[in-house]
Amino acid sequence: METSTGLVQSGTEFVVLLDDSGAPIGEADKFSVHGPSTPLHLAFSCHVYDPAGRVLVTRRALSKLTWPGVWTNSFCGHPSPGESQEEAIARRASFELGITVTDPEVVLPDFRYRAVDASGIVENEVCPVYRAVTTDVVKPNPAEVSEFAWLEPHLLFGAVTAAPFAFSPWLGWQLEQLGA
Repeated sequence: METSTGLVQSGTEFVVLLDDSGAPIGEADKFSVHGPSTPLHLAFSCHVYDPAGRVLVTRRALSKLTWPGVWTNSFCGHPSPGESQEEAIARRASFELGITVTDPEVVLPDFRYRAVDASGIVENEVCPVYRAVTTDVVKPNPAEVSEFAWLEPHLLFGAVTAAPFAFSPWLGWQLEQLGA
């Protein structure tokens, strides 16, 4: 039975499939679409800041199917069919980091990328990038996040520039486009 957010009660998560222009054309099981020939689908990335202006970076859990153990933006996800980006951001912030976020603001509305990880799994996403704020203590879900750090934005940019292999490719591309 499907819920109002597109999640099936059995725990299956669905993503919104897109055509080349970014228009929705259907939906599919998240795990069935991520593979060697991943169809274009809708996602989001979120960079979380604290009131002092530091940005939260996370290291993906070693158990993740794609880019295990790499450092990345605060969190990413996929809105379910019928779910707004803001609802999906709130859901994933709570699930991955145990936090609530406020003031989500889209900073790269047209961000789109395709990347292939070492195992051959392809990410192929229209992925608007958001900035949000939290005052909460981070309590990461160990199935999603193995480590986290709060950094001054210029230090994050310097680290990604110096050692791009340690970071997700989408984080580097986002920082380039943001002019960080």
